[in-house]
Amino acid sequence: MKFAKLIAFALIFTGLYPSSAQANIRPTVESFNVTPNEVELTAVSTRIDFELVVTHPSGIENIRTEVTIKNSRNDSISAMLVRTDSPLDLKLSRVIFRGSIDVPRQLVTGIYTYAAAPVKNNASAGYQYDTGTIAGTKIRDLAGAESGILVRYLGELNLDYNTFVGPTHDSLLSFTYNDPIKYNSLKSPIWRVGETYVMSDYFEVRVPGIELTLTSSTPTICPVDGKTLKLIAQGNCSFTVSAPKTKDYRARSYSGNATISSARIKPTLFIQQIPNQTATDLPKSIEVPAVYASSAGYIVPISETPNVCVGSVFFVKLLSGGTCTLRYQAPETSNYQATDVYRQSFEVVRSAQTIQFAIAPTIDIKVKTLTLSATSSSGNPVTYSASPSINCKIDGNTLTLLRPGVCSVSAQQVGTATIAPTNLTQEVTITGKAPREKKTIICEKGTKKLSITKSKPKCPRGYSRAR
Repeated sequence: MKFAKLIAFALIFTGLYPSSAQANIRPTVESFNVTPNEVELTAVSTRIDFELVVTHPSGIENIRTEVTIKNSRNDSISAMLVRTDSPLDLKLSRVIFRGSIDVPRQLVTGIYTYAAAPVKNNASAGYQYDTGTIAGTKIRDLAGAESGILVRYLGELNLDYNTFVGPTHDSLLSFTYNDPIKYNSLKSPIWRVGETYVMSDYFEVRVPGIELTLTSSTPTICPVDGKTLKLIAQGNCSFTVSAPKTKDYRARSYSGNATISSARIKPTLFIQQIPNQTATDLPKSIEVPAVYASSAGYIVPISETPNVCVGSVFFVKLLSGGTCTLRYQAPETSNYQATDVYRQSFEVVRSAQTIQFAIAPTIDIKVKTLTLSATSSSGNPVTYSASPSINCKIDGNTLTLLRPGVCSVSAQQVGTATIAPTNLTQEVTITGKAPREKKTIICEKGTKKLSITKSKPKCPRGYSRAR
């Protein structure tokens, strides 16, 4: 075992055996550039230059490699890329290959992918790998032509690309949509009199800036209003969705046909009024009359006051006192329109409560503050408010008198799920004269400062008022 290790070390030292740092390294493509990446067949020159840079620590074996450009019809042109090092050095770790193709002027317009044949490392490394086929990478954002060489004639590319896809409801077509939330839902149009067919609901544009147009060859059955078909009569509706030709893309269109049948029916719901309920023993469930629609079966009411009640088909769960409002509507189907929205409300009547609250009708302002005391028949806490704020104010259960005048003091109890809220307001007249409001000023004389608080403060002689 020790002898084998010594032999391996000797081979590495003499360069006859690759070190661990060099072993199993595939040649790396550093760059593969094409200039220009667009060709105008009517231009003075249609030459395309290629530069391929490949690296490997042990060198590159290839003296040349082949580059091929090819379109979707498999029309192709090839040329050789020759390494540029001179004199030739097969141990050179970074090798540049260059070559050119002169594009024939009768070439078909479109996008041509480009690729170079595999390049191998020098076999002196004791092993040999190749890069695999070297393909061009993304060089632009043009949809359907992100990579490859664009060949134009008089500026026209004539790219055969799905600038739009759809409709989603055509079972003979299979597309993956970029916006699956909108388009993969398989929403089907309703081909009935009185309905509309909104083009953007069923066709997805794949190229920014492309505007689809909608036309009808049967305007007495389904005329066009902007981007919408209006289904106005029974019969066969024939329409076409089109994307215009641009300098990059060919024109595309889709023609559809549909049989328009009679208008959908709008069912009527019959709602029985639920009587008022009491708020005792909440929460509780009450049985209610079921609502049935011929188009959708039994309708589950939606509560618009979920803090008060929650609806189901045959029961309503009452959670709190107040007004319970339920909304009923049968959804649309292919044969029926959605019904109108029906609402009904009933009261969950809470138990009444009273407040005991008394305050003197007249209070002298000299009293300054007054502690309020009110009680509710429910025993729940009472809160207070006072107005106007210029005459009086409340802090907790303390009333502060600010100036002569009328002060309205209210005691409130907000209630509970089963007890109704209540309040009681008392008025008190604040009499007497309000004390003069005192002000504080700072007076200074040199480094000396005085603080003076009076109703009409003044600085003594020799002092000035600080600013």
